[in-house]
Amino acid sequence: MAPAAGRAAGPPRGALWRVRDGLRGYGLIVGMWVRSTMAYRASFLLMVVGSALTSGLDFVAIFIMFRQVDALGGFSLPEVALLYGSTTVSLGLTDLALGNTDRVGARIRDGSLDTMLVRPVPLFAQLAADRFALRRVGRISQGLFALGWALAAVDVAWTPGRVLLVPLMVLGGSLIFAAVFVAGAAFQFVAGDAAEVQNAFTYGGATMLQYPPGVFARELVRGVTFVVPLAFVNWVPALHLLGRPDPMGLPDWAAYASPLVAVVVLVPASLAWRAGVRAYRSTGS
Repeated sequence: MAPAAGRAAGPPRGALWRVRDGLRGYGLIVGMWVRSTMAYRASFLLMVVGSALTSGLDFVAIFIMFRQVDALGGFSLPEVALLYGSTTVSLGLTDLALGNTDRVGARIRDGSLDTMLVRPVPLFAQLAADRFALRRVGRISQGLFALGWALAAVDVAWTPGRVLLVPLMVLGGSLIFAAVFVAGAAFQFVAGDAAEVQNAFTYGGATMLQYPPGVFARELVRGVTFVVPLAFVNWVPALHLLGRPDPMGLPDWAAYASPLVAVVVLVPASLAWRAGVRAYRSTGS
């Protein structure tokens, strides 16, 4: 009976060890790039400031827009800033951790993916950590500033549930973006260098989520709610936070479902990634 029990316990232990090895390898590669970056601290600070200013141009455009109108899709400037800040922080966290996974197609084309496959570190960890760009904290800090101002300015009856909803919205949104990054990377095993297709759903989706759902066609809102569930990044929780009705008629508890939605989309995205890696047959070069 003992050998049978040992075999039954084997697969979970193997999976846990793969996760451990992946996180360890990811941390080592990230640490290498961070040390390289911090060797030139003045340059790093300038890049962080530049990143924050560049990403902040989107909010400047929103601010200029509100010089001409009092509301956009029924939302005031602080309410739109809430949407902008939350999606910017969520995408910024994911972009910092996984932003280089969109290079899968380029690595397949130039044959460098083959080199990664023979290293004793999980492939995804290598791709995610490769050329880790610490300067991307500029986007996160700028988004946090906008989100903090919005939370102080919006008219919300704060309760423990609404306070909890803010970190759930940001972290759940980050995980949903992570699922899109993984799915996009997996798609490139089939489509080749299709980074722009992935970017359309990540950076393009983030730009869309910075604005109220009321300014978009109902069919588009339905698609990003039930097909590619980007609406759970911030629209669904933010509408509940602000006490506004959901255009899709979702129940109130759906506002807290962002982490659950993230798990639901991460599972098939991860399976698609594993299928893509297993089907890969090298470039032959």
